[in-house]
Amino acid sequence: MEKNIMLDDAPLNKFHIKITALTFGGNFSDGYALGIIGIALTLFAKQMNLNAVWIGLIGSSALIGLFLGSLVLGWLSDRIGRYKIFIFNFLLITVASFLQFFVDNGVELFILRTIIGIGLGGDYAVGVTLLAEFSPKKYRGHILGSLSALWTFGYVAATLVGFYLEDLGPDAWRWMLASSCIPALIILLLRIGTPESPRWLVSKGRIEEARQIVRKYVGFNVELAENIKELPSNFSALFSKKLGKRTAFSALFYVCLTLPYFAIYTFLPSILAHMGLKEDFMTDLLLNAFLLIGGLLGILFTVKFSRRFFLIGSFVILTISLFSLGVLPSISLSFTIISFIIFTLIMSAVSNLTQVYPSEVFPTEVRSSGVGMATSCSRLGSALGTFLLPISINAFGITVSILALTAVLLIGTIVTIFWAPETKGVSLNESAHDTHDKESAEKNKAIQ
Repeated sequence: MEKNIMLDDAPLNKFHIKITALTFGGNFSDGYALGIIGIALTLFAKQMNLNAVWIGLIGSSALIGLFLGSLVLGWLSDRIGRYKIFIFNFLLITVASFLQFFVDNGVELFILRTIIGIGLGGDYAVGVTLLAEFSPKKYRGHILGSLSALWTFGYVAATLVGFYLEDLGPDAWRWMLASSCIPALIILLLRIGTPESPRWLVSKGRIEEARQIVRKYVGFNVELAENIKELPSNFSALFSKKLGKRTAFSALFYVCLTLPYFAIYTFLPSILAHMGLKEDFMTDLLLNAFLLIGGLLGILFTVKFSRRFFLIGSFVILTISLFSLGVLPSISLSFTIISFIIFTLIMSAVSNLTQVYPSEVFPTEVRSSGVGMATSCSRLGSALGTFLLPISINAFGITVSILALTAVLLIGTIVTIFWAPETKGVSLNESAHDTHDKESAEKNKAIQ
């Protein structure tokens, strides 16, 4: 007779791989949708005579939607369940992506891109939560850390498709944007029939349903902790005494990473021109290669290092390398290129933690709300940075703009040093309340 084991300690099986692939698809689609707009927008803007304000709005529209979607749909997921939102997200994305082909002005494109962002935001909050709640503790870092790598693959795929479709004529941008509905539709169809999170069911008192799902998909000898206390499914718990600092940390570190990332890579041609380089297919291919390498390194670093060490070290390196990009072009092109390569590698690598940290910080009762809150704040910051960067470049120049983004990374460094908890190897059966109590007890013991 097989010995009973807990869900956190279950061996990896085919179902885990399937749910991982379905969540990966969401990150791939996000990277693709945000990557393709950078190429399509250059063609669309010329055809529609858009000014800098409209270019900034459309460039940041999906990020605005991500803010709304992760906040609202993340909260809704804690109330009505993960599965319904898991499906609804990609229904929105598929339909809105297809309708981009028929837009005739900036307003229509802005609205559709915002709707796509809402679906993607919901998926960030719910997809990573569902995956974390099924993943065995031993493999959680590997699995969640891989999500950002898949985002990078989507971003790179969009770049390659964009360059391939550029020769289709003046309406090439329509085909570029509408092409994002293809991976979205595939993911939507494959997600139908995904089981509900057993941890969420337990938090709602539906213990027998949770047991049946665990036995069917994970194993007959796998048990699920039933001591999860139900909390109100609202945002008030996120700002309680025991969770408030973790909520602030999750939001701030996420913002301080993604704001420079999206701002720089949305307007990459201007950054490359500042470095004395011209954007072409080979340059983009080389940069995308470094993004992919960085994403793969991030998976390794997530497993090898503690969460705190990886995040603090990355912030320090990113701050120094971006500062170099702001001041070195007038000194040395070689050092500038090296700084940009280092920035690209580390930014791609540490982005893996944006998928891992928030899902480990919050308890099951409000995990989706917490992840959604962190994601929404990051996308609001990214949207603001993406909107303001072209305006800042026109008003103050590229050097000042890059140094302003460096200041954001410096803030992230300070926040992480003082507030980042260590969550590597922590069981999701333990709520953040319990972890907080343990940390307090250890501090008191050390004082005594």
